[in-house]
Amino acid sequence: MTNLLPEMAEIWQQTLNWQPTLQQQAQFQRLYELILEGNRQLNLTRITDPQEFWEKHLWDSLRGIAPLLSTNFSPAFPAIIDIGTGAGFPGIPVTITVPNCTITLLDSTRKKITFIDNILTELAFTNAKTLVGRAEEIGHHPQHRLAYDIALIRAVGAASVCAEYTLPLLKQGGLAIIYRGNWTEDETTALQNALKQLGGAIESIEQFTTPLSHSIRHCIYLRKVATTAVQFPRAIGVPTQKPL
Repeated sequence: MTNLLPEMAEIWQQTLNWQPTLQQQAQFQRLYELILEGNRQLNLTRITDPQEFWEKHLWDSLRGIAPLLSTNFSPAFPAIIDIGTGAGFPGIPVTITVPNCTITLLDSTRKKITFIDNILTELAFTNAKTLVGRAEEIGHHPQHRLAYDIALIRAVGAASVCAEYTLPLLKQGGLAIIYRGNWTEDETTALQNALKQLGGAIESIEQFTTPLSHSIRHCIYLRKVATTAVQFPRAIGVPTQKPL
């Protein structure tokens, strides 16, 4: 028995002013099947119910890039990095949705990256590649520092840590998108202190409610407005142990 994902065309349209094409819907379905298969060997996700998978993995991933879906992407061919991609979220749904992007899926766990490589092959993606590594190291690599238009980061550490991981990788004027559940004023204050040191600014903080379970979620959009000092990101483990 194949688990079928719901189509949710109306909800996509109402919430994101966008709908998947038939091909994208088929790719979402195949992604779901591959994750369910992979889950037998690897602990990829606890979310396996079709409706829950649709909301918490697909919809949530794309809600973060909603401001980019509803307008024409700028630049037209964005270079995107997904930091700590895990089972491929939000990176793979973004790859499916923004076919003119190039996307790098970064994770420090080789098993997960091997799994994602299989997905990319299976879905015949030519615009996505994987990278095994830690954000603290990649941020100093000449090939990656200042190389991206957009950095996505979901379910990784405190917001100031996310800022320290993402901003060194962004080009001047680039955008970091931090995916969050709850968000408080105190977190905004702490983040602003970190951003002063990192060359970033909060562009917007969006609160929204998920369409099926009505959970509150936030996305924090950071713009890179100045050069990030060479000492950032700090050595492996330091950002999480001593947040800015």
